[in-house]
Amino acid sequence: MILYHGSDKIIKSPAFGVGNPKNDYGLGFYCTEHLDLAKEWACSEGRDGFANMYTLNLEDLKVLDLQSDDYHILNWLAILLQNRTFVLKNGLPAEAHNYILENFLPSYRDYDVIRGYRADDSYFAFTQDFINNTISLRQLRKAMYLGKLGEQIVIKSKRAFSYLKFEKPIVAANEVYYPNKVARDRSARNAFRIEKTLTPVIDDVYIIDIIRNGWKNDDTRLR
Repeated sequence: MILYHGSDKIIKSPAFGVGNPKNDYGLGFYCTEHLDLAKEWACSEGRDGFANMYTLNLEDLKVLDLQSDDYHILNWLAILLQNRTFVLKNGLPAEAHNYILENFLPSYRDYDVIRGYRADDSYFAFTQDFINNTISLRQLRKAMYLGKLGEQIVIKSKRAFSYLKFEKPIVAANEVYYPNKVARDRSARNAFRIEKTLTPVIDDVYIIDIIRNGWKNDDTRLR
């Protein structure tokens, strides 16, 4: 597969074990299959960047695809809760955090590569609203597609890093892609703001319902 990593640097040899362990799926090398997204990620205000292009041979690698039918959105959320830093209030949010980790966390550390939703600032706000019981499970699912923020491919294991081959850097012009990045995020937030003002569906399920009714990972209602 062809992958792109947005950065302000050209990265010919991504290093295993380097980076921020507080990212969505923990320590790893975060990429996308979409060139335009990588260019947006590469640009900060006033600075051009690079979409570093790689090829990755998946033939002998173990891939966790969180968007396949084998998984549901609470599996993704559990991994996020374990890795990202959440500011939680006492009471239901703290209980929800623990319940999700105890019941829906997959064994993601056993995989070489992870494919899943991208939890940038917009997505992060959506997940916090779900934990705080202010949006439903249906709204959380819908929020993942607002603004077309995309999914990411994360290179996790040392073995997977050895299969990653650098191809070339592609320049990302700040004056084009930074405004696109801001507009995409704003679009997601605006769409979600509208979604939250809509009258809730009468049978919507909230995190408090999931906890009270003891939903487990194999519950068909999660799919």
